[in-house]
Amino acid sequence: MSLPQAKIPLRADDYLAWEQEQPCRHEYIDGEVFAMSGASDAHGTAALNLAALLRNALRGTPCKPFIADMKVQVAAANSFYYPDILVTCDPRDRTPEASHVKQHPCLIVEVLSPSTEAYDRGNKFAAYRQLEALQEYALVSLEAQRIEIFRRDATGHWVLHPFALDETLELASLDFRCPVAEIFEGVEGE
Repeated sequence: MSLPQAKIPLRADDYLAWEQEQPCRHEYIDGEVFAMSGASDAHGTAALNLAALLRNALRGTPCKPFIADMKVQVAAANSFYYPDILVTCDPRDRTPEASHVKQHPCLIVEVLSPSTEAYDRGNKFAAYRQLEALQEYALVSLEAQRIEIFRRDATGHWVLHPFALDETLELASLDFRCPVAEIFEGVEGE
C-alpha cells in the first residue's frame, strides 16, 4: 500500500508568474493557491460606489485607489490577496516593480459576503494587520448596510469605529468623509 503524496507548497515567485497567465484571480496563502469567485451585483455596486468616491476625493494627491484586480502582498504572512479596494499613498507602490502588486496600503476595504465574512474578519484581518503602512481596515456589510472601520491607534491597537446608514463615514488615513448612504446607493438585496 502506498502513502498519499504530500502537497508541495508553491513558492511566491512561481505563484506570481503563474497568476499572470490565469484567466481568473487566485489568492496565495503561504504556499497554497485559492481561486476567487465572482461577486454579486450588490457587492460590486457597493465596492464601485466607494472606489469612485475615493477616486474623486483623492485626485491631485499622491494617494491612489485600486479596485478588485490589484494584489496586495503581506510578506510577513507569505501571502497575496485581492482586496475589494485598497488605497496606497506610498511612493514605493508607484514604481514599475509595483505595477501588479502593492505592499504599502494605508486603507484596505473588504465588502462582506456570507461565504467570506468570517475569513475577512478573522485570518485575513490578522494577516493585513502585519502591514506596517496599513492604518484602516474597512468592512462593508451589505446585509446590515453599515461599515465598520478598524483604525490603528497611536499605541498600535486596532479600534472599531462603526458607521450606520444614516451617518457620515470618516476615513482618518485619507481625511475622507462621505455619507454612508452614498456607498449603498443602488445596492439591492444580496
